[in-house]
Amino acid sequence: MSPAIRATLTTGWPIMLGHAIVVRPLLPEDADLVIALGKALSPASLSQRFLNGGIKRNPRLLDLLLNVDFTRDLALIATTTVAGEETPIAVARYARIDADGDTADIAITVADAWHRRGIGRRLLHKLVDHASTRGIARLRGDVLATNGAMLALARASGFRVAFHPDESHLRLITLSLTDRRAPSADLHEETEL
Repeated sequence: MSPAIRATLTTGWPIMLGHAIVVRPLLPEDADLVIALGKALSPASLSQRFLNGGIKRNPRLLDLLLNVDFTRDLALIATTTVAGEETPIAVARYARIDADGDTADIAITVADAWHRRGIGRRLLHKLVDHASTRGIARLRGDVLATNGAMLALARASGFRVAFHPDESHLRLITLSLTDRRAPSADLHEETEL
């Protein structure tokens, strides 16, 4: 990744007590940070991120998470400095899923100690803003029906929440970047959770 592109994707947010959060592209050399973030997640957060899939941490998964084709996709890491050490607090990404590249899956993971501080919201908005400049027409995500915080964030950010067409324990969140009010004809919109 060129320094110019990296600079355009890097931002900072002030937080309390003189600390700041830095958001930057997730790079292959960030393996230790991704491992540390995974260890900072509770079993519930791991389950929500990997949809009860019983996923195991392994080198293949780590390689998949770290090797991002930034010409198509985006992966960001949010860190802060604690006791002089860069500490990971969140990762957010989108990955194009179809041949024409106009639909992308999104995922956000925030360390438990950093929940309810607006980090997920800011990262989601950064993903949406970036995707809309890269020719992506639609963002989508699979979310556990029990993940009320992510479903509330999605709704507040303009995503539609619908029953998942394939899995009853999931909800499908979608956001049209070309017309945010266009309904999806093939989904049954959820009215209550």
